[in-house]
Amino acid sequence: MSGTVSHIHIGSQHGAEPRSLEQVRALANKGLEGDRNLGSIRNVTIVCEGELAKAAADMGEDTLVPGSTRRNITVTLDELPRTHGTRIELGEVVVEVWRNSSPCELMETSVGPGARDALKGRAGISATVTHGGVIRVGDPVIIDAD
Repeated sequence: MSGTVSHIHIGSQHGAEPRSLEQVRALANKGLEGDRNLGSIRNVTIVCEGELAKAAADMGEDTLVPGSTRRNITVTLDELPRTHGTRIELGEVVVEVWRNSSPCELMETSVGPGARDALKGRAGISATVTHGGVIRVGDPVIIDAD
């Protein structure tokens, strides 16, 4: 599977409005510079446009606003792998899937009423940065098929 990075967002603290960026530095085993999850086990969160489109349809919407799910990286894939340890290249950065991300209660206000149910199984993944560098909008995304 391959796609591209379509959006990058970081939040400086829990509950803060995510800020859109054109690029961000990813630090190995730490996360994204300036993000609230830097240094936590949730190094980076990733969501894909295909799963967001399905959630939007379930909510009776055409699309969901990029960044409204509070995930760091949005990619142009139909679905994301959920298997722990699966390797994903985001340009020069490499991450490994840690786990599925469940939609939190903030989704009801950041995305809209009904979002938490619509996003179950579609709210993205948490991943660990294994090789740092800069992630840029437009970077290729490659899912390791192994």
